[in-house]
Amino acid sequence: MKTIIRKYSCLLWLGFCCYNVEAQTPAPKFKVMAFYTGKEDLAHISFVHEANEWFPKMAAKYGFTYDATTNWNDLNATFLTNYQVIFFLDTRPEDAAQRLAFQKYMEQGGAWMGFHFSAFALTPSAYPQNWDWFHNQFLGSGEYVSNTWRPTSAILRVEDPSYPATKDLPATFKSQPNEWYRWSNDLRTNADIKVLLSIDPTSFPLGTGPKQYEIWHEGYYPVAWTNKKFKMVYVNMGHNDMDYEHKLDRTNRTLSHTFDNEIQDKFILNTLLWLGAGGK
Repeated sequence: MKTIIRKYSCLLWLGFCCYNVEAQTPAPKFKVMAFYTGKEDLAHISFVHEANEWFPKMAAKYGFTYDATTNWNDLNATFLTNYQVIFFLDTRPEDAAQRLAFQKYMEQGGAWMGFHFSAFALTPSAYPQNWDWFHNQFLGSGEYVSNTWRPTSAILRVEDPSYPATKDLPATFKSQPNEWYRWSNDLRTNADIKVLLSIDPTSFPLGTGPKQYEIWHEGYYPVAWTNKKFKMVYVNMGHNDMDYEHKLDRTNRTLSHTFDNEIQDKFILNTLLWLGAGGK
């Protein structure tokens, strides 16, 4: 009888301990799912690999979860209910059903963060402007027009220091090297768009060429913004500098990293935590 009581007591103790461990393990604050393609452009592939290493570290530190997939078929209503924030790390969905599922997800209160190439659209190209809701209404940017070359750092200006995503950032800061995009639409004329970061004029000339049109000497260029009707932020960063001169040797050597800048990293993390907390 004593043996039975002892075994029973042990089971109770083990059960209590297991319950305690589970009770003391906090639920994640929010869940992130990153969609990406990870093909073709060396710089975009490098960025995706870097993002899929950096964000899990931030997740462990700040109490959210981070998953990533190349399966764009998961962009459906059932799957998306498991996640509070969606990333597009490089490309965008091409399938009509996937696009509709994403639009409904956003219209129903989901959150999104897009990087660099996810906003690209150029007709004609492999990524034509054939998704009007996304490029004109949601992003507001319209089509891609041109870019700087080679990937270089820029001085970025904080447009609204009171915004949660830009809180405690300096008025201007130097970014990591990036390929900067110009768009067909002037975001300043869109009442729904709030520009968070833009290229400061002290950056000019921006780019090294060799083609002259790849060097910007003047103009207004937003690089991060939100649409006030949605929980979303687009950031133009996401194109690392690569050893293009030796790409035929297949070394694919990365010369710069996106997540290697204290202030820029703070902006991206501020943005994510704000979106994960339900920011709009």
